[in-house]
Amino acid sequence: MKTSPAGKSTALIAYAPFVGFLIAYFINRDENHQFATWHIKNMFGLSILFVVSLIVQSQIDVTTGDILWLGCCAIWLFCWAMAFLNKKTGLPILSEKFQEWFTFLN
Repeated sequence: MKTSPAGKSTALIAYAPFVGFLIAYFINRDENHQFATWHIKNMFGLSILFVVSLIVQSQIDVTTGDILWLGCCAIWLFCWAMAFLNKKTGLPILSEKFQEWFTFLN
């Protein structure tokens, strides 16, 4: 039987809408689990993508913004499922970049 990685519950909390990654970040500051840290960085990047989609929707084009928003929702569900399945898997290139860019969340 496989055991869950340390920080799995924190990683799942990170995907809670709106403030989940903040709550998970503060929980993980003391515990510093690598699995949780990976998913916190990933959700921070996804949150930025959600904001970008909302800006596109309100300022540029409603349809394009809707498509971006729906894409973000699908990615969010996929990433949450990967955390649930004990995997550090996200978007092929973007999740790797999130890990590089958001080192301040370590």
